[in-house]
Amino acid sequence: MPLEAPLAPVAERVAHLNRRYKHHSATAVLERALSDPQVGRVAMVSSFGAESVALLHLVAVIDRTTPVLFIDTMMLFPETLEYQREVAEKLGLTDLRIIRARAVDLATHDRDNTLHTRDTDACCDLRKTQPLENALDGFDAWITGRKRFQSGTRAALDFFEADGDTRLKINPLAHWAPGDVQDYMINNRLPRHPLVARGYPSIGCAPCTSPVKPGEDPRSGRWRGEQKEECGIHIVDGKFVRGPLKEGNVA
Repeated sequence: MPLEAPLAPVAERVAHLNRRYKHHSATAVLERALSDPQVGRVAMVSSFGAESVALLHLVAVIDRTTPVLFIDTMMLFPETLEYQREVAEKLGLTDLRIIRARAVDLATHDRDNTLHTRDTDACCDLRKTQPLENALDGFDAWITGRKRFQSGTRAALDFFEADGDTRLKINPLAHWAPGDVQDYMINNRLPRHPLVARGYPSIGCAPCTSPVKPGEDPRSGRWRGEQKEECGIHIVDGKFVRGPLKEGNVA
């Protein structure tokens, strides 16, 4: 068998792919990402949160054998765990991988499950960032459901971006508006996360997620009271966002 051609450096591939697919639709970007040799081996990472089902459906329609990584922090809402099982079965996902922190790491750093009350950044790193980094070993790229409208850190989001020096990150829904997501879910009769109807438009771990009042930013219920917008599994300006994002640090 012929040897696979080595992939070009990440920065070169990001620039090339964004130029090539600049005016493509989300579906076209996703189709090409799952087949373009310059993207490489791809996994999808999904929280099975409030809007996750739209992108999960798109992936399932194109290739339901795509590996889907679900990070179970062991602090999620029971409703999220049940929703994950329901959606995976409905969409026929054949390679769903449940990702958790190693027991030895939890015993060492969060034995009593109270780390989140003292240091949310350290808790996110322990339960999300590190397990995901381990799970992504062997993949050249991963698919996310991030969108420009979700927060200031995502306002200039492109379809393709660098994930450090080793991987690509693919954001097929980068240009979707809130209405696009809702229309897609309605038109395809996709099940909704049960907590959305109870005032949770953005859903993370139970201890760090609260309901959102009418008129508030949809992500205001995440780490309420802290200057923090990301859990740490994403990168801003080439660096992991592990700590609180201060004004002036976000492009």
